[in-house]
Amino acid sequence: RVNLPMTTPDVHRAMLAFSRAAEDSLDPVIAALVKIRASQLNGCAFCLDLHTKEARAAGEREPRLDALAAWRATPLFTDREQAALALTEAVTFLTDGHVPDDVYDVAAQRFDEIELAHLLWTIAMINVWNRMAVATRLRPAASVDDGPRR
Repeated sequence: RVNLPMTTPDVHRAMLAFSRAAEDSLDPVIAALVKIRASQLNGCAFCLDLHTKEARAAGEREPRLDALAAWRATPLFTDREQAALALTEAVTFLTDGHVPDDVYDVAAQRFDEIELAHLLWTIAMINVWNRMAVATRLRPAASVDDGPRR
């Protein structure tokens, strides 16, 4: 598969700049949760590996990362985080229809206008990264210690 950074370095640099700009003014914990959740939904192993490692390095707790796929069924996430995760799912699954008004409205109540804009840009950005990584079959680097446990 094509190596996008090597083949189109100008676009790759623009995407990196887009990523930085999208997350600006957004709580880094919420940005991490959004990137991980969208990557789970899109089946992007590379981005899951990258963003869960980043989240752990930033101090995110393991129980929250473990429960993220079932965030609705656990009390581990704040109202703001839940609103961001619901919006992430709605924007990621556009094949289900438009983003429901109630999902958008809850996010708009929990985030000021600038934060909401950055949240939407971050959701869009991670979906682009996920789609490019999945399309090119980008895989996380594996080590012997990362193998299956029995």
